[in-house]
Amino acid sequence: MRTTALAVGVLLLATAVGCAGNRQQQALADADGGYSAPASIYSVMDPTSLVYTDVAAGAAPSDNPWRWTGFLLHPIGLAMDYGVNRPIYALTSKLPYLFGYTTEDSMLDSQRR
Repeated sequence: MRTTALAVGVLLLATAVGCAGNRQQQALADADGGYSAPASIYSVMDPTSLVYTDVAAGAAPSDNPWRWTGFLLHPIGLAMDYGVNRPIYALTSKLPYLFGYTTEDSMLDSQRR
């Protein structure tokens, strides 16, 4: 348990350190008066920001590494969904009284794409 907690702590620390700013950029900003203008006055979460600004300009040049890991692992997750999860739902829906398959499970399964 301690090894797992230590490994998770190290991963979280590595991710947090990766999000920190560049010290050289911070030193240049401090020399220039400490203010750098944002790419836009609009939030990138605002749907109208696509009209008024370039969203990519507001993004960090090096994205979060967990996002790239998610991109790489997505096909594996889809294969597991179609190969394991959906057949289990199909099997349990045939004998709901035995497996405890409820109407809520049926509704969730019917909403899959």
